[in-house]
Parts: sequence; structure tokens; C-alpha cells
Amino acid sequence: MSAIWICGVDEAGRGPLVGAVVAGAVVLDPSNPIEGLKDSKRLTPARREYLFEQIMLKAKAWGIGEASPAEIDQINILQATMLAMQRAVEDLTVRLGVWPDKALIDGNRCPDLPIPMEAIVKGDAKEPAISAASILAKVTRDRQMAILHERFPQYGFAQHMGYPTATHFAALKEFGVCEEHRRSFSPVRNVLETMAR
Repeated sequence: MSAIWICGVDEAGRGPLVGAVVAGAVVLDPSNPIEGLKDSKRLTPARREYLFEQIMLKAKAWGIGEASPAEIDQINILQATMLAMQRAVEDLTVRLGVWPDKALIDGNRCPDLPIPMEAIVKGDAKEPAISAASILAKVTRDRQMAILHERFPQYGFAQHMGYPTATHFAALKEFGVCEEHRRSFSPVRNVLETMAR
């Protein structure tokens, strides 16, 4: 009988005002375990980077998907998150060569996939495959924010990762909106409306 492949799926970047929402999907290899997997938010950046490389090396398959700021503005953040998750599982499927047998999704909603799924609230703390997916998503998005920081240093993206902090609000007020900001998010929309007056 062939092996049963279960993939964990999680996202990073639902709350920020800028950049893509990124999802990870991972099928772990029971014969090649990865020590120290846990919710990405409970790991230091250095530890996340280390585990990211371990997942790339040891997982049976992994995938990354994202939805752009324009897509977020067009279909809303929830639908864009589901789209990023779909894309991550599709990317994983290409690497695995088959669809996984089941997907474990962090949270209380599932994306549209042609396989059985289970939504698990706080799954990133309960299921190692979801923990691995959360690490992939978080590191990928943090790296994107570091690149964005190089392009737009005035906003301080490398510090707050695009989240709605006082520093970010102050930069929005002073410099306006950059092309990577999510225009449908109210703090960004408010700045745009103020500038239009």
C-alpha cells in the first residue's frame, strides 16, 4: 500500500497593511524528523531561519503560495488568504508528484481543494506539519519585507514587518502610501482619502 501523505497548511501576513499574504504547505517525512517545530510566532527569527532550511532539506514536499496586495484589495483578505493556501498546496503537489491525501489547515476555515481537509484552531501549536508550514510562510514573508525595506526604507518595514504600529502610521502620514500598501485596509484608505481632499 502506498504511503499516506498529510500536508499542513498555514499563512503569514493577514494583519499587515503592506505586502502579500503568504501561505506554506508541508508534508513531513516520518523517516526524517525535524526537531523543534512549533508555532513560528514562538520562535526567534534565527531559529525560524534554521528550521526553514531544515524543512527544505528534510520534508517530503513543501510549497509556498501568495496573494498580492492587488488581489487582497480585489477579493478581501480572507479570500486572498484562502487563495494563497490553495496556491501553496498546488505548489507542494507539483513537488510531491501527487495530491496529498489530506490537508490540515490552521484556523477555522478551509480553502477550496480537491482533497479531504480539516480546519484546526491553533493548529500551528498542535500539528508539526502545520508548524512547519507556519515557519515557511513567516520566513518567506519576512524576507519579502526585508526586500521591500530596501526599496522603501522610509517606512521601517524591516522593523514592524508592515503591521499597523505607531511607527508605520507616522510614516504613512509623512510619506503617503507606497505601491505595495493594501488600499482596502482602513488605515491606508484613510491616508488616501486625506490626500485626495
